[in-house]
Amino acid sequence: MTTGVNAQQLSVAATTGKDHPKPRRPRAPRSRRAIIATSVIYAVLVVLAVVYIFPFLLQVATAFKTNPDATANPVSLIPTTWSTAALQQLFVNSDFPLWFMNSAIVTIFVTFGRVFFDSLAGYALARLHFRGRNVIFAGLIAVMAVPAVVLMIPKFLVINQLGIYDSYTGMIVPLLVDAAGVFIMKGFFESIPVSVEEQARIDGAGTFRLFWSVVLPMARPALVTIIILSFQGSWNELAQFIISAQSPSLTTLTKGVASLSSGQLGQGNQYPLKLAAAAIMTIPVAVMFFVFQRRIMNNSEGAVKE
Repeated sequence: MTTGVNAQQLSVAATTGKDHPKPRRPRAPRSRRAIIATSVIYAVLVVLAVVYIFPFLLQVATAFKTNPDATANPVSLIPTTWSTAALQQLFVNSDFPLWFMNSAIVTIFVTFGRVFFDSLAGYALARLHFRGRNVIFAGLIAVMAVPAVVLMIPKFLVINQLGIYDSYTGMIVPLLVDAAGVFIMKGFFESIPVSVEEQARIDGAGTFRLFWSVVLPMARPALVTIIILSFQGSWNELAQFIISAQSPSLTTLTKGVASLSSGQLGQGNQYPLKLAAAAIMTIPVAVMFFVFQRRIMNNSEGAVKE
């Protein structure tokens, strides 16, 4: 009887082309040492996560404290008395909305400028063969190795000599291209096979058409990375804005929040006011990162099937 059933099952499997699923092997019990090691690793990760997140949570909680409460309980995550006085003072009795607007204007122009010019320069270094290309790339690497603070005085002299000091132009133009972005785009373009461009070149497409219509759409992961880095870098920039503008009407968030440490909006330590401004300042960057985090340097996109 059993043999007949087995034969019938084999004939069905032969006609359907499917084998019976193999029984799963029971998992071997984990050793006590492996369990302890895993538990220790997770415990360390939890501690690191708490240490990393705690300052941000403290910043948000302090924004809803009163000034005496923040002074008496500076590391408490639960305000004794919930208050929005710091937020009201920030938006009503200060130039915070103007600072926010200036930072938004500069960040938008710088982000779009870097995406375009970094990708254009990266494509030229990756695909075009011209005299001095290696020298330019070596200079690019050298610029990346120079600390930004060393370039502050030369930047100020150039901006002042060009007559764009204390203007949006002086704040934006020096940030439109960065060496790290060009380096990232060059590396990504070199990973794209040249054969992708051959058909379009045969059809008569020029160099810029190849860049704009063929190669650039395939560089979406690298472009998203440049967008994130450019947005974060220009939004949090301070040194450039210090040396390029002094008018109160051109104050950005970084300069404005830094000036709050002088206590210009009131007496006392003003912890809720300062940390409320810092918390609001982090929101756009956090939103930008969480929206695009899955696409950052995802090299699987744009792959070419051979």
